[in-house]
Amino acid sequence: MGQTQQTESTEQIDIKIIQDMYKKFILECPSGLLFLHEFKRFFGVEATGEASDYAENMFRAFDKNGDNTIDFLEFVAALNLVFRGDLEHKLRWSFKVYDKDGNGYVDRNELRSIIDSIYRVKKISKDNTSDSYLTVDEVVDRILAAVDTDGDGTVSMEEFIRGAQQDPWLLNILKLDMNPARWVMDQRRKSAHF
Repeated sequence: MGQTQQTESTEQIDIKIIQDMYKKFILECPSGLLFLHEFKRFFGVEATGEASDYAENMFRAFDKNGDNTIDFLEFVAALNLVFRGDLEHKLRWSFKVYDKDGNGYVDRNELRSIIDSIYRVKKISKDNTSDSYLTVDEVVDRILAAVDTDGDGTVSMEEFIRGAQQDPWLLNILKLDMNPARWVMDQRRKSAHF
């Protein structure tokens, strides 16, 4: 019985949070749709700043139906994944961020583009004790060596997930991208919109 009350309380909190989010969403986006420029403004990202490319990649991953807008349902589903999703779901979402053309594979150019975006926001250290850094190409080479198990120059979702789960360094690198919760929270703190 106590567990049921706790669940109901948690659901009520979640519903209240969702209702508050909806009010703010509609206030900012009266059409019910969030466009890329609004998404950036929503999170306080400058149009051409270091976080701009990263925000664009996140926007594309949030936009489930590919219509270049995010409706409230897509927004809530994405935030739920960001804050509450398990590792495999976050890795699947991260893969979609990397797979810019949506063909189900990540090639060297897509990987380089995303790593470059992330790299501009945060430097990727060769190891946790060194002040030296890997170049974007070194990171891409290391990721491909770790996950492209069939050597075809592309990474499937299965290779991506398996590789990340088996290689702590790779998982750490992907956390810069697959765990956007910190980025979202940092951007929310910078922006008074949400």
